[in-house]
Amino acid sequence: MANVKPKKEAVRESMRAFYVVFLAALTCLIGELASAQTADRSIDEIKTETLARSQTGAYPLLGIQPADTSDALGRIRSRDPDEWAAAWSAVADGYMAKAKAASDPAEADANFIKAWRLYYFGQWPAPTSAGKQAAYRRAIDAYLQHARYFDPPLEVVRIPYRDREIVGYLRLPANAPRPVPLVLAISGLDSRKETVAETYAAALPQGIGFFAVDSPGTGEAPRKADETADDMYSRVLDYLATRGEIDKNRIIVHGQSFGGYWAAKLAHTEANRLAGAVAQSPPIHRTFQPDFFRGRMYTREYLFDLLPASLFVYGSKSADELIAFLPKMSLQAQDLLGKPTAPILIVGGTKDTQVPIDDLELLLNSGIEPREAWINPAGGHMGRTPTTWPDPVIFRKIILPWEIRRLSQKPDAPESPTR
Repeated sequence: MANVKPKKEAVRESMRAFYVVFLAALTCLIGELASAQTADRSIDEIKTETLARSQTGAYPLLGIQPADTSDALGRIRSRDPDEWAAAWSAVADGYMAKAKAASDPAEADANFIKAWRLYYFGQWPAPTSAGKQAAYRRAIDAYLQHARYFDPPLEVVRIPYRDREIVGYLRLPANAPRPVPLVLAISGLDSRKETVAETYAAALPQGIGFFAVDSPGTGEAPRKADETADDMYSRVLDYLATRGEIDKNRIIVHGQSFGGYWAAKLAHTEANRLAGAVAQSPPIHRTFQPDFFRGRMYTREYLFDLLPASLFVYGSKSADELIAFLPKMSLQAQDLLGKPTAPILIVGGTKDTQVPIDDLELLLNSGIEPREAWINPAGGHMGRTPTTWPDPVIFRKIILPWEIRRLSQKPDAPESPTR
């Protein structure tokens, strides 16, 4: 019996030593994970991830060929934004030269499209430097060169707004009876009116027109983002009501990501002038709270520079300044949730790290009108999964059919229940 106690003590000492080592290892692991989520990708990580997304056609490399991606990335050695812009622009310049030299219109157009996508990615996610601003100007030029081949044509619309103007792209179906229904298509934080205009070309054969416009603080928008910037879109609706070829009683708004915020807000503030709203991954409340935003800044779901792009969009000088302001953007803080709305379709993914599913559920469960939703339980931002539900498939199979159904109804007609 004299040897029993020392053996028990030895076991206890061994267990204590094990737990000390285990806790130290766990602390180190947690520290490494925290570090990985509080710093953006290095340039080597950016290049590896960019090429991988190009090879699968994942956002934001939609339509950019892997060979062109490799060419541009081979010119980049640092995270300098002007170097990034110059590399992608150099590849785009080659396609612009081919387009201008081509005698065949189809060949010229194909090269203008490639040039536009490359210039656009040269300024991605925001034109935060002189080089990126130049890339965006070239992207607009290349897109409008591409648009010269459109049938029906694209109209560049300039709407007076304060001391500036709202620039939008209007396309109406050629042979549809007038007045036609229309989608007001709003781009996101890093997409542009050119990208949504390209997407909405698919609505024209359905007899639906579109007006594509940038989000506040992006593209050619006349103002930075804040809690009152939705008046831009009220002004757009004023303008659309003056166009006799557009049915002002059949207008739907569709916003993507940051644009989804404006779509959700307009569903409340402009309920009487909208036939519906598609809010795709819309920030509503939690996205704007300091605790969530701090964790969101460096999510690996976003390619890189989410924080610099956000600072640019809001015109903030620092992360602290932006984080202090963002709660004002909450639709809950603005006392809009629960108010009457236009019919809403909510689209998103449960695994979204940029806009939490909580925000979509909050919008879905507010108010008294029935809401519709398409939520991908395996999906990330925008509801996308790279192979099964990429952005074009979600648009073609989910969003556009809903818009066609809503816009085919006569104003004030009761809607059949969804089965």
